[in-house]
Amino acid sequence: MSSTFKRNTLVIAALALCAAAAVALWARNSSADEAPAAAPEPAATAKPALTVTAVRPQLGRLPMQLRANGSIAAWQEASVGTEANGLRLSELRAGIGDVVRAGQVLATFDAASVQADVALARAQLQEAQANALEAAGNAERARTLKDSGALSTQQINQYLTLEQTAQARVAAAKAALDVQQLRLKHAQVLAPDRGVITSRSATIGAVVPAGTELFRMIRQGRLEWRAEVTSNELGRIKPGTPVLVTVASGAEVRGKVRTIGPTVDNQTRTALVYVDLPSTKDLSGPAKPGMFASGSFELGDSSALLVPQTTLVMRDGFSYVYKLGDDNRVSRIKVQTGRQAGDQVEITSAFDADARLVATGAGFLNEGDLVRVVDAAGNAAAAPVTSASR
Repeated sequence: MSSTFKRNTLVIAALALCAAAAVALWARNSSADEAPAAAPEPAATAKPALTVTAVRPQLGRLPMQLRANGSIAAWQEASVGTEANGLRLSELRAGIGDVVRAGQVLATFDAASVQADVALARAQLQEAQANALEAAGNAERARTLKDSGALSTQQINQYLTLEQTAQARVAAAKAALDVQQLRLKHAQVLAPDRGVITSRSATIGAVVPAGTELFRMIRQGRLEWRAEVTSNELGRIKPGTPVLVTVASGAEVRGKVRTIGPTVDNQTRTALVYVDLPSTKDLSGPAKPGMFASGSFELGDSSALLVPQTTLVMRDGFSYVYKLGDDNRVSRIKVQTGRQAGDQVEITSAFDADARLVATGAGFLNEGDLVRVVDAAGNAAAAPVTSASR
């Protein structure tokens, strides 16, 4: 009887457990039907990498310039010497840096011996003139007596010859006097033109042979810039073209093209372009002879596609800009740059003039970055209208 009781007890317990499990399952299904469906987790939203401002390229005009290098030199130099020979230099009246006028006395030689030679030549001229006067009188009397037979034909011819000889001696004496007076004139060294003395080799007391250089001067204080220009650029330059020359000190001097050299150097393939610089009385301007200088030939202006300098990013030696797409993602575009005016830079490569470019912060971006575009005041800029939104 006890075994039957145990078996019945186990059956009842199993039935109870099954009933409890069925009740729990029913309760869970009922609460699942009554509870609202759980909302799916939102997908992760992409965040902008940077807040930027946008700008579009602008059409403008920029000056066309051709840069070159060269040296500053005197327009013309004058070598001032002496034609006097064997005279002692007694006085110097000009030094380096002096501004002189045309005909001004720069130096004098001891002219005592020359003055004596002048006096001797003048006396010889007077003697020749007196002899010529006497010979002329004798010749005139011989002509008068020619038909009378008082003088032979030979005597008459002698008087006439003496007259001509005396006249020739007068001419020779005059020439000798002129030579001595010219020597006396050469005892003074005169400036051939107005200008500035740049060197002086004369020494007081020296006996100077004829032709020796005593001074060197820059005529009229005029300077020129001798620019070296490549042969393929010469055609862009014409006489009268304005030029801005920058000297070593940074000072700028304006000039104009005077002429273009007729030949091209067969080694450097460059030609000299001569640019007149403003003359100064004493060369007190910033430009000095012998200076190296750079300059720009101003060739007018032309249209250009301009972008702010802040849009450009230099990477690996190349220039790039970041173009904004309709979804505010950026794409990096390689560009070539040209002239510059202030903060505006010319784009010389083919480029979309209507493109929106990142104006600030471009250096922190990479290809495909999402950005937030704001205006200059910091307000969110309106997204561009696309064909899909229309």
